[in-house]
Amino acid sequence: MSRTPDARARDTQTKQIQENITNVEKHFGDLCQLFAAYVRKTARLRDKADLLVKEVGLYADTETPNLKLGLKNFADHLAEIQDYRQAEVERMEVKVIEPLKAYGNIVKTKREDLKQTQMARNREAKQMQQLERMRQKNPSDRQIIAESELQRATMDATRTTRQLEETIDDFEKQKIRDIKKILGEFVTVEMAFHAKALEIYTTAYQHIQNVDEEGDVEVFRNSLHPPDYQSRLEIVRANSKLSLNRTGTSMSKSGTMQSRTSSRQRKKDDEEDEDEEEDEDDLEEVTDDEH
Repeated sequence: MSRTPDARARDTQTKQIQENITNVEKHFGDLCQLFAAYVRKTARLRDKADLLVKEVGLYADTETPNLKLGLKNFADHLAEIQDYRQAEVERMEVKVIEPLKAYGNIVKTKREDLKQTQMARNREAKQMQQLERMRQKNPSDRQIIAESELQRATMDATRTTRQLEETIDDFEKQKIRDIKKILGEFVTVEMAFHAKALEIYTTAYQHIQNVDEEGDVEVFRNSLHPPDYQSRLEIVRANSKLSLNRTGTSMSKSGTMQSRTSSRQRKKDDEEDEDEEEDEDDLEEVTDDEH
C-alpha cells in the first residue's frame, strides 16, 4: 500500500529524530564514563600525593635544621595543593558528571515521546489500510465510517507529530546549552585548580631553594665532633700547655740552682786555697824561728 506524501515525510522526520536521540544517548553516555574515569584518576593522584607528603615529612625529621625546615614547608604546601585537588574532584562530580548522567533520564523521556508519536502514526496507517480494503469491496456505509476513523487517526498523528517536533526542538536547544555549560564548567574547575596550584607550587619551590646549604653543612661537620669531644680536646690541649710551662719553669730553676751551686763551690775552693796559703806562711815562720 502506498503512503501519502505527508505520511512518508513524517516517517522520514521520525527516523531523523530517532537517530538524533540515539546519537545523544551514545555520546553523552561515553562522555559521562570518561569524565568519571578522569575524576577517579585525579582522586588517585590526590591519594598518591598524600603519601608523598607523608614521606617528605618523615624524611625532614631526619635532616639538618635548614633542610628540615625547607622540607616541612614544601610538604605543607604540597598537602595544601591536595586540598584543592579534592575540591576539584568534588566540583567535577557535581558540575560535570551529574549533568551528563542526568541525560540518561532525559533521553528516556524523549524516547517515550517518540514512541507515542510512532503509535499514532501506526494507527493512521492501519486506518488507511482498512479504508483501502473497504473501497475495494464498495460498501458505502462502512467506507464512510472508515474514512471518519482515518481522519481521526490522521489528526491524532498530526498532533503527536507536532508535539514531538516541539519537544525535540526543546531537546536540541537544551542539549546545546547543556554541553556548552558542562564543558565550560570542566574548564573553569580545571583552571581554578591549576591557577591555585601554580601559586602554591611557586611558594613551595622558593622554600626548598632557600635552604641554607653552607649552614647545614657546618651543622653536619659539627655533628661529627660532639660537644663533649670538643671539651675533652680543649682539656687535653690545656693540660699539654700547662705541662710544657711547668717543664720550662723546672728547667729554669734547675739552671739557676746549678749556677748557685757552682758559685758556692768556687767560693769554697777559693777559701780552701787561702787556708792552704796561710798554713804555708805559718810553717815558714816556724822554720825561721828555729834557726
